[in-house]
Amino acid sequence: MFAVHLMAFYFSKLKEDQIKKVDRFLYHMRLSDDTLLDIMRRFRAEMEKGLAKDTNPTAAVKMLPTFVRAIPDGSENGEFLSLDLGGSKFRVLKVQVAEEGKRHVQMESQFYPTPNEIIRGNGTELFEYVADCLADFMKSKDLKHKKLPLGLTFSFPCRQTKLEEGVLLSWTKKFKARGVQDTDVVSRLTKAMRRHKDMDVDILALVNDTVGTMMTCAYDDPYCEVGVIIGTGTNACYMEDMSNIDLVEGDEGRMCINTEWGAFGDDGALEDIRTEFDRELDLGSLNPGKQMFEKMISGLYLGELVRLILLKMAKAGLLFGGEKSSALHTKGKIETRHVAAMEKYKEGLANTREILVDLGLEPSEADCIAVQHVCTIVSFRSANLCAAALAAILTRLRENKKVERLRTTVGVDGTLYKIHPQYPKRLHKVVRKLVPSCDVRFLLSESGSTKGAAMVTAVASRVQAQRKQIDKVLALFRLTREQLVDVQAKMRAELEYGLKKKSHGLATVRMLPTYVCGLPDGTEKGKFLALDLGGTNFRVLLVKIRSGRRSVRMYNKIFAIPLEIMQGTGEELFDHIVQCIADFLDYMGLKGASLPLGFTFSFPCRQMSIDKEFDLDIVAVVNDTVGTMMTCGYEDPNCEIGLIAGTGSNMCYMEDMRNIEMVEGDEGKMCINTEWGGFGDNGCIDDIRTRYDTEVDEGSLNPGKQRYEKMTSGMYLGEIVRQILIDLTKQGLLFRGQISERLRTRGIFETKFLSQIESDRLALLQVRTILQQLGLDSTCEDSIVVKEVCGAVSRRAAQLCGAGLAAIVEKRREDQGLEHLRITVGVDGTLYKLHPHFSRILQETVKELAPRCDVTFMLSEDGSGKGAALITAVAKRLQQAQKEN
Repeated sequence: MFAVHLMAFYFSKLKEDQIKKVDRFLYHMRLSDDTLLDIMRRFRAEMEKGLAKDTNPTAAVKMLPTFVRAIPDGSENGEFLSLDLGGSKFRVLKVQVAEEGKRHVQMESQFYPTPNEIIRGNGTELFEYVADCLADFMKSKDLKHKKLPLGLTFSFPCRQTKLEEGVLLSWTKKFKARGVQDTDVVSRLTKAMRRHKDMDVDILALVNDTVGTMMTCAYDDPYCEVGVIIGTGTNACYMEDMSNIDLVEGDEGRMCINTEWGAFGDDGALEDIRTEFDRELDLGSLNPGKQMFEKMISGLYLGELVRLILLKMAKAGLLFGGEKSSALHTKGKIETRHVAAMEKYKEGLANTREILVDLGLEPSEADCIAVQHVCTIVSFRSANLCAAALAAILTRLRENKKVERLRTTVGVDGTLYKIHPQYPKRLHKVVRKLVPSCDVRFLLSESGSTKGAAMVTAVASRVQAQRKQIDKVLALFRLTREQLVDVQAKMRAELEYGLKKKSHGLATVRMLPTYVCGLPDGTEKGKFLALDLGGTNFRVLLVKIRSGRRSVRMYNKIFAIPLEIMQGTGEELFDHIVQCIADFLDYMGLKGASLPLGFTFSFPCRQMSIDKEFDLDIVAVVNDTVGTMMTCGYEDPNCEIGLIAGTGSNMCYMEDMRNIEMVEGDEGKMCINTEWGGFGDNGCIDDIRTRYDTEVDEGSLNPGKQRYEKMTSGMYLGEIVRQILIDLTKQGLLFRGQISERLRTRGIFETKFLSQIESDRLALLQVRTILQQLGLDSTCEDSIVVKEVCGAVSRRAAQLCGAGLAAIVEKRREDQGLEHLRITVGVDGTLYKLHPHFSRILQETVKELAPRCDVTFMLSEDGSGKGAALITAVAKRLQQAQKEN
């Protein structure tokens, strides 16, 4: 028994001594946590360089856009072909996706050899060989009569400008076919396939094997947004925000970036951690000075690194008693599969002995222990380096999403990861240590990159089909120039119709005379009261106007109107208003003062009276649109039009009295309140109304009325958007086909959400947050569609508003017999003021439809309060002038 313990002690001591000996020899290959964090930071910096347009040309890590914009959502279906070119064998697959409407994939595949004379020969022959293999596969599977989409996995760095195109930047691994670099590999393969007249195949997607891995895993796990290959070569890809990718136009959504991280360090960024063995291996490789990171990590090189280390140790007398064999001197004699076998948990030492003997060596027990430890250090360094770069990607993903903790899945493939017994465990452990704020799941790719190419093709087919359906809906809101000219002409006709005595009673555009017969001329002066009633509050204002200086000072007080009064009798309402005025005059120290009064009353009314205990003279009852025009007219004498684009929509303008048949007299001008919201109530714009407009109209408080307003004003735009979202969801194009209870709620999608969602500064992440507030669990792709829908609805609203306004300005130009008209439009309303694009589109439309009118837009400052006072002041001035005459 004692002898057994002695032997065990001797063996453990021997093992310890050998491990220490190797550790000392390979000191530079052991990477501390601080070094790994530093490498992680360096890789982050390289990613930034690769993504930026200015620095990309000189960046070692190329960060290539793949034009893969979406991951599988489970609704993919159909039959696809897939090719995989990049490894030691070439593979063709037929992939049936979701045959029974579930997440289900059936595959049939065949491997073909890739002989050296093909992969290192002429490029044309390489692609002809691939096409011949595909033709053979299709014949054997009886597929030649079908037209099938194909995904090509091409595991080499390519610069893509679209999904179905890729220019080879450089061969890696053992491939060296001539005349392929800097050419589009898709067109090369397509040309080769044309030789087979009986083969009808469309290449829909060119995919890197790393992207294929991510897509394969994402089909099973929607959280998968990173793909890593650790095999013959190594690489990673991940889903990056479009707003961070300078190399591709557009800020919406995400795109998969193929990092090509194998080249990390080609610019000297890893020089301090490279060893003499790395340098020797690089010099003897097919591509000296290239793929530095890959040469420290991947399966093509680990065995060779171990061989170089063992040779050096043997030469130094630290192994095999200083003896070397010819096999140990021969490049490529130790492969990565040998390294994996030597590191096996129980059989490792026995495997090591067997491998060394096969190399013509006579190893001692101590030699076997030392060699096994060399393998451990080399493969552990590989896992560490891989983990540091992967941790950098995960950190970037977390920061892009602006979350404290990231839950994500990394899809992994590659022989080194699959066959090495310790590699996955080491990699996972180090990644989790480097990014403690990420909950990472590692998912082994099933059938690898080839299935992934089929998945990319399936997703591309799905997105293509969905895009067609979405575009069909959005096209309903895209107005052509001809349609806008038609709206302008019809609005003009309706304006004329409303001004005429005979047709006025039947007109949908009411053209109401306001009896406001003049604009401010700067001579107005005095104190005026203004009342503003139109919402849940009632406002009383004292407005002081100074003559000549165009100076207005305002004092106001807001009074609440209780619900019981709002919904009570008219007498109760006006009693409340009278009490509010009394309070205000008392508050201002004006009790008993004689003041002219203007009343902004935004409701239809016949007549009203106010208690005679006040010495008040009601000079004008004012519409808010007229108030807007007068406020701006005080600043700019050219302002003869008032526009409200807010909760409601309306427009007024100064019309020549000779054109107003309902009012006697031909001299001068009068402001006409068009009440244009009713335009179209006679069916004249039904050709541009959509089923969604009909739905909104039928669900409103006044069906069949105010049709133009329901297409242009803030009160209704959100509801139109909601109806479209419901329809797209029913078609399975949004929110995974699930209509939430919140989305079913009328009025839930307020117009303010359109303004927020369409903001240029708003990232998609914030769009998703807004949608989540509305109870809508959206993907990144959903958010893009919602933003497009909002944009289509608000753009149409602004264009229609612009077409109506163009009708007015053109009418004013022609009425005055002018070749060119200069006019100002006073504007108010939350839609015009707060929406990021509404005002610009409206102005552009007016410019296009009324090119001979130079229209200035002026934002109104308190049209309903200040405007009422100014109308009162103008009315008093005109009254005074009449008396004097």
